Amino acid sequence: MRQRTTITLAIQGPILRSDLPGLYHRVCALLARRRPPALVCEVHGVEADAVSIEALARLALSARRHDSQLQLLGASQELRELISFMGLDEVLGESGPGSK
Repeated sequence: MRQRTTITLAIQGPILRSDLPGLYHRVCALLARRRPPALVCEVHGVEADAVSIEALARLALSARRHDSQLQLLGASQELRELISFMGLDEVLGESGPGSK
């Protein structure tokens, strides 16, 4: 039986609203092929704005639909605060080295 390994995906900004459908579909295809237990998104330098939050929420939804979970790595303080302000701490929480 093949072991499921975590996938790490680097996301760079700025993220435009027009990028969202393509990003979502590419990640869905990747998750469908690999079926990882977790999708780790490196978000160093991703801006703290509503479009970035929507992109990350879509990725979290995709991960859940593929029996996986989304983990953020390297979120800025501003991005973490916006995630918290929007009530998405549990869905878009940061994990791994350096997380709080």
